[in-house]
Amino acid sequence: MVAKTKKQTGKSPATQTDRDRSPLVSPPGKSNVRRPGREGKVFNSTHSNGLSGIRHKLGLTPSAAAKLGITLLLAALTGYLHWYHLTQLFENDRHFSHLSNLEKEMAFRTEMVVLASWYRMYTGVMGYFGIPTKMCWSINRGEGLTPVDSCEGMGDPAYFYVACVFLLNGMMMSIFFMYGSYLSGSRLGGVITTLCFFFNHGESTRVMWTPPLRESFAYPFLVLQMLLLTYILRTRNPSRTAMVALGISNLCFMLPWQFAQFVLLTQVASLFASYILGYLAAAKMQSILVTHMITLGVCFVLMFGNSMLLTSFYASSLVSIWVIIAMRERFAQVFRQGIVIWVMQGLAWVGSTVLLKFLLSTVLGASDDAHISGLIKSKFTSYKDFHTLMYTCAAEFDFMELETPVRYLKTLLLPINVLVVALIAGRTIQDIVRCLRHGEKTLAKTEDADEAAGSEIAAKGEMVYHSLQLVAFAVLAILIMRLKLFLTPHMCIMASLICSRQLFGWIGEKFKQHTVVFAVLAIMAIQGMTNLQAQWAIIGEFSNLPQEELLDWIQENTRPNAVFAGAMPTMASVKLSTGRPIVNHPHYEDAGLRERTKLVYSMYSRMSGETVKRNLMKLGVEFFILEDSWCTRRTRPGCSMPEIWDIEDPQNVGKTPLCTHISRNSRPHFTTVFSNDIYKVLKVPKATKDLR
Repeated sequence: MVAKTKKQTGKSPATQTDRDRSPLVSPPGKSNVRRPGREGKVFNSTHSNGLSGIRHKLGLTPSAAAKLGITLLLAALTGYLHWYHLTQLFENDRHFSHLSNLEKEMAFRTEMVVLASWYRMYTGVMGYFGIPTKMCWSINRGEGLTPVDSCEGMGDPAYFYVACVFLLNGMMMSIFFMYGSYLSGSRLGGVITTLCFFFNHGESTRVMWTPPLRESFAYPFLVLQMLLLTYILRTRNPSRTAMVALGISNLCFMLPWQFAQFVLLTQVASLFASYILGYLAAAKMQSILVTHMITLGVCFVLMFGNSMLLTSFYASSLVSIWVIIAMRERFAQVFRQGIVIWVMQGLAWVGSTVLLKFLLSTVLGASDDAHISGLIKSKFTSYKDFHTLMYTCAAEFDFMELETPVRYLKTLLLPINVLVVALIAGRTIQDIVRCLRHGEKTLAKTEDADEAAGSEIAAKGEMVYHSLQLVAFAVLAILIMRLKLFLTPHMCIMASLICSRQLFGWIGEKFKQHTVVFAVLAIMAIQGMTNLQAQWAIIGEFSNLPQEELLDWIQENTRPNAVFAGAMPTMASVKLSTGRPIVNHPHYEDAGLRERTKLVYSMYSRMSGETVKRNLMKLGVEFFILEDSWCTRRTRPGCSMPEIWDIEDPQNVGKTPLCTHISRNSRPHFTTVFSNDIYKVLKVPKATKDLR
């Protein structure tokens, strides 16, 4: 047994525990076996409720206030449970509480987002009041390894970072509960949504395994945005406050993750389809469009003039739809009412959006999202290039695997969604047939004529929108498996509609419907609990000694301004842990960065050593970190780095890859200054004037 000894910087008595280490097991950086000696942690949480103070402001009766209080209490409980679930899974997988600061940073890997300002604010306030924020220990790792310092508490930057991510995603579950309750009109619908999410947790999120991903920060705000949008669709005359809240949630979703624009494109398209069918009034659609446009403009400014936003299909779609709605009377004069005008509006939207997008891209000279267009093109054709293969060779960017719908089937998530969408589609078809038969211009006209009928149309409209949004998410997930993170949670939201009296009132009185719902839940829980137990059974410990040796060597043997290049994930760790400048990193949405990465990865091509050396010298690289695994790793035929380069460099096909030569002997083009079992650091000659 080895002691976990408190250091002088600690604030509380030391806790005795062990931290034995196990050999490195695939995948790199993680061990699947943890030896005995791990001590459990205790998590405390307190909640306060002040509904009585706001009841009068909201104009609620005592019974309504009590119902609201119960809903908020249940939402808070589900949020706490999800937060606890995430923290435990992460701790079980990484043994995060017993890692050194360097190991914690290595565990984060790619797409690191630093909450520096929040951290400084928190530690400043706590320090002012003299409140301790962390405890530190010295950990004896055993196996001949040197002891390391390990700290716990919000005063530790890594802990603060992870805590913020998990807190945000815990709040997301609270929003899910309220979302399901509001959409279905029953708190039982909120229970269905949250239980479906837990039962399908492995298909819904990756935050517990990789907290630093940009989606971990962005997606919770999309859930809030869609809840607000549902409220706006249901409300006859939504207030300006609701629109401002929608815009703020839009902004919070877009800022961390540039892919958000593609998701919002599907949302705008689904809303436009609802408008075409007559379920959404023109005035309300225009208000939503204006909110999206303002948000896009603010995001463009806050992202330092990122041209990718203005030249996106999303931006072009907003303008196109606005123009089509503004010209609705002209469309009505030219085309016959009914299917013809619906089809022509759809074609006008597609044509004008594509034309405007490529026009803006040409004028502004932006090509940041060209890799996305190439990725989509590669899904339907035989097209492939270096950048598309960098995506499609990764399993998460491949087509959805067959096992995914099978897992949906086992938890009944897929059958419930098929039933719900079928009922909504059936009623929508009935409305369309009635509209065509009686020659009505749009269903939304009813909203202006009769308030009760208008409310019914609005209620149907929100369900039509959610069904269309589900179809859009399904298409994205089928094309790119990683995008299950949008599909699965939305399926959980749609599952709440089995509690809707509007859709399932035909079952009978409320008691009978609830009986059926509980029966469905019981069947769900059979596979759902098995899935949860499988997650809880994952026990491991982060360990990446070769990378630790590499980072320590860089800190001790290179200048603070020495420039590094190498594989993108490794570069993220180098930048985070050593602060050294890097020429490429995992933010692949920038066109210039993609080209730099391509030059860096020429080390794994079949080009001559002289050519690759000149490429690196032009980039100002001083040290290149070579990893043999990048030279030999092959997820499937055609997906090793040398094979990917064969697409771009056909004249050298058949030659031995340069990385193979370099791994044996780096001379005469480079000098090896550090090496271990995984990494080799090559010193790159300085560029001469003729290369600049």
